[in-house]
Amino acid sequence: MQPGTRSSRTIDLTRDIVRSVSGNVLPLTGAAMFVLAGMVGGGVDISRSYMVKNRLQNACDAGVLAGRRAVGDNGFDDTAEAQANAYFDANFDDNEQSTSTSQFVPTSTDNGNTVEALASATLPTVVMGIFGYDNVNLSVSCSASMSVGNSDVMMVLDSTGSMGTWSDGETRMQSLQNAMKNFYDTVDTATNNTNARIRFGFVPYSSSVNVGHLIYAQNPDYLVDSWPIQSREAVFETVTVDEFAGWEDPEYSTGSGTSSITYGDSELESNTRYRNRNQCENALPDDEDWANYGGSSTETDTEINDEGQQVTTTTESQWQRSKDYFCVRHSRNRYYQYYRYLWRQQLAYDYEIQDPIYVTTETLEFDHWLYKEVEYDTSTFKTFASAITPTGYEGGNESSTWEGCIEERSTVSDSSFSYSTTWGLSPSDAYDLDIDLVPDTSDDETKWAPLWPDLAYYRTSWVNTWGGGYYRISDVDESLTGDDPYSFCPQQARLLSEMTETEFDNYADSLFPEGNTYHDIGMIWGGRLISKNGLFASNVNSSPTNGGSVARHVIFMTDGYMEPNNSVQSAYGIEFHDRRVTDNGSSNHADRHTERLLAVCSQIKAQGTRIWVIAFGPTLTSELETCASSQSAFTANNADELNETFQEIARNVGELRVVQ
Repeated sequence: MQPGTRSSRTIDLTRDIVRSVSGNVLPLTGAAMFVLAGMVGGGVDISRSYMVKNRLQNACDAGVLAGRRAVGDNGFDDTAEAQANAYFDANFDDNEQSTSTSQFVPTSTDNGNTVEALASATLPTVVMGIFGYDNVNLSVSCSASMSVGNSDVMMVLDSTGSMGTWSDGETRMQSLQNAMKNFYDTVDTATNNTNARIRFGFVPYSSSVNVGHLIYAQNPDYLVDSWPIQSREAVFETVTVDEFAGWEDPEYSTGSGTSSITYGDSELESNTRYRNRNQCENALPDDEDWANYGGSSTETDTEINDEGQQVTTTTESQWQRSKDYFCVRHSRNRYYQYYRYLWRQQLAYDYEIQDPIYVTTETLEFDHWLYKEVEYDTSTFKTFASAITPTGYEGGNESSTWEGCIEERSTVSDSSFSYSTTWGLSPSDAYDLDIDLVPDTSDDETKWAPLWPDLAYYRTSWVNTWGGGYYRISDVDESLTGDDPYSFCPQQARLLSEMTETEFDNYADSLFPEGNTYHDIGMIWGGRLISKNGLFASNVNSSPTNGGSVARHVIFMTDGYMEPNNSVQSAYGIEFHDRRVTDNGSSNHADRHTERLLAVCSQIKAQGTRIWVIAFGPTLTSELETCASSQSAFTANNADELNETFQEIARNVGELRVVQ
């Protein structure tokens, strides 16, 4: 406070009274009263000015805090300045403080990172006016800056199929990615030139979460070595086959024969003429007998006879010739003698006869598929190595490799769940919802299983309808018909870690939209990855080098309602058959998953972690509001509002504080 200048008249009067040695009691008493009034009055006015100045300082601080909180993408703009003025005016009123001409002037020289202000007011004196002090001029300065202490931010992000919906020239996923990057920039700016530690973790979710690598890195034994899967099994029939194995030793036989006779051309024997036939024929020479002519030849032929025997025939062939004489009448009844050669083959056969040898064998041939629950060995598959199963074409082998999504550990299909700091989780045997329970390596109920889409099938039965029919999922233990379900696996989750802007942006850009909406599985693993007491406690509790405390946040962003599907392979199997959540595979399906979500939200908040919920597009449900921490639930109807919501959370993740 800067008091006004006291009048010289008052000062001289007091000095004269003090120096006088001849005065009487009355003047002395009057002077004393005057000095006493100055002292008391000064105390009253000084006290008043002190209280009003404190009020002015508080109003100034409130104004710059509000102005800094209102800073958005445009820096300290008119909107932020108006907010600062409104908060000052709400906290300092001239009439209430008996002041006049109060002023508040907020400014920012660094685009809104720090908001500064000067505040002033004039306070009339009550007593000191008689001494010439009519007013006290009060002035204060204030400054508010966004600074971030040590913070862990776990982003639980809806990466379901609806995030691929287009709006305003981009998909919802692209809007999310842009908002995430701006969030990083805001927090990074707030920590510039500080030693604050900021870590980010991520759990993209749809119908499952990709956390297999994180579990395996902790301990491979936290994953089961065998697991029942709603699948199918090849059924083979036994086929008896007589297979040819060779020939028995041969048996031999022989045979012979001649071919048919062929005739050569006629040739004139002589020019002798005979008067009649008798004369000619009586003079004919004797016919020549058959005689070999030329060399012999051999041919071999093998064939299978009608009795299935193999017969090898060796044929030796010899041509033979004879000469036949005869008479031929010419003109004028003259006869001449002619001859011709006769030809035939003399054949000799050697037969080699072999009976076949058959060996009777039994083989298995694929007949059909039987759709049922099958226990599979997961010991190789869970290591991310190629695993072989007899599930290929007609029961043949096929290989598959794990992407990293999981089926949750043992649970109960109750209709309601709760959590309290006193009694813990209820029911207590819903191990899937316990974010702090570390698996017992000797108890498979506390472990997780790899999601194995290549083996998953649901069972169907035929439904007759007017003019036809269709197959639908069926409540039977075994079926001859079935179908493979949809199965989705989002981007790999990440533990809390410090990230460069490039690392953060690359992760944001790697997100992709597909699958159904299971809010509970996303929040379960968001809670696990940020829990101080659970499986990843060593990562969560890693102390920052600055020795400060750590504020923990979960940002839960979704663009849809809880939408489980009982024929999709999810973190709870094929729910129509597995029934880990419902009693009959369908009733109150979404409600039961929501109950599980709220129990997990309660656990997370009980550890002092703040949950922020953003409903991107749909109406913010009462269940999501219940999940969120106080004053931490938002609705964003478009990309701009989503970005602003992330900015608002960024401003709250940071520590908005008064600098002076």
